[in-house]
Amino acid sequence: MLLIILNVIFFLAFLVFAYLNLDDVDPWLWVPIYMSAAICCGLVAVNLYYPRTYLLLTGFYMIYALFLFFNKDGVWDWIVKYKRPSLVGSMKADKPYIEQAREFGGLLIISAALLINYFAFR
Repeated sequence: MLLIILNVIFFLAFLVFAYLNLDDVDPWLWVPIYMSAAICCGLVAVNLYYPRTYLLLTGFYMIYALFLFFNKDGVWDWIVKYKRPSLVGSMKADKPYIEQAREFGGLLIISAALLINYFAFR
């Protein structure tokens, strides 16, 4: 029951995140990322499980997260070069290292949700 509640929360959160990315500079990338996670979590909430899909999506998300981590003005630069300025100040994407650090965090959250489902139903 707890897992179903958690997946309903993830489902709703990922739907909101997808919606908020509609006016982003790259909605073609982020809306499908969040929608695929939302669909996976929504299906778990109605007792439909697709473990291979969770692994496939998590693999894609983690590869992309690694890219964002080591990319120029990515998460590594945000930590080392820019000394970790706040990620929650302005929601405008005027600094690429902040935008990439936020995107990296989103990918980790999605991956965690999908891996919870994978291991819970393995």
